[in-house]
Amino acid sequence: MLIWRNGEFIDWEKATVHVTAHALHYGSSVFEGIRAYKTTSGTAIFRLQPHTRRLLNSAKIARIEVPFTEEQLNEATLEIVRRNGHEACYIRPILFRGAGVLGVEGRKNPTECVIFTLEWGRYLGKEAIEQGVDVQVSSWRRMAPDTSASMAKIGGQYVNSQFISMEAHDNGFSEGIALDYSGTVSEGAGENIFVILDGKVYTPGIGSSILNGVTRNTAITLLEEMGVPVIYETIPREMLYIADEIFFTGTAAEISPIRSVDRIKIGTGSRGEITKALQEEFFAITGGEKPDRHGWLTPVRQAEKEQA
Repeated sequence: MLIWRNGEFIDWEKATVHVTAHALHYGSSVFEGIRAYKTTSGTAIFRLQPHTRRLLNSAKIARIEVPFTEEQLNEATLEIVRRNGHEACYIRPILFRGAGVLGVEGRKNPTECVIFTLEWGRYLGKEAIEQGVDVQVSSWRRMAPDTSASMAKIGGQYVNSQFISMEAHDNGFSEGIALDYSGTVSEGAGENIFVILDGKVYTPGIGSSILNGVTRNTAITLLEEMGVPVIYETIPREMLYIADEIFFTGTAAEISPIRSVDRIKIGTGSRGEITKALQEEFFAITGGEKPDRHGWLTPVRQAEKEQA
């Protein structure tokens, strides 16, 4: 396996980081999660451009200098998938402040740019896509708007997500749902959330301390095309309990239904009809069974042809 690092392809075993790296001490990194799918026409990366753009926007918010352009990072991502010979995989680009001066102010430290790939199945379990998962509302809340930057995918902020996820696992749940600073629903530890009630889909707006997810945007686009109203609204905790359906979205989680919250059954206690229809449309596009009408898939084989 190869890893792309600072413009070079190196062996997996050589991709080491010095113990004085700023990111190791202070969480000064930004990253993305991207999926490549096996389609009927070959391997393709799902929504590569929006992910890379969000990576660079996160770096801008975090004041991390990036020595590569969006185009260079996109090309490197395609090439590492091709060289590692994946049919389907998870892709992790990460930018972080490397070894140099210790101290909270780390802008004098060099920026390291890394992209690696691995084969990773369903984040919440293979059965989660159909059967759904059991979740709890966490005792940990998302940050207030003036305490951190929720629109940026910053490594250090995921300590909060770790607390949410560990608490849920310790209590026997698959995942946790965080409330925001005002006590209303924000998102999962690593997923956006959608709540369906009376045929309408509700989701928190970006003011609820959420990460503006790429898969979230995908789900909203598909739901609107299906004629299902999507409403951006503040969601009280108790609305979760009376919902007809709830589902998570995320690159790792994809579209995963929730069957219970705090041990209260949601709807029929299984995947609902709107969630099922959305999943079918999503996986038909990512699998190449339906036309890629939005240009969401970037073929890896195209990069191979261009190299020939």
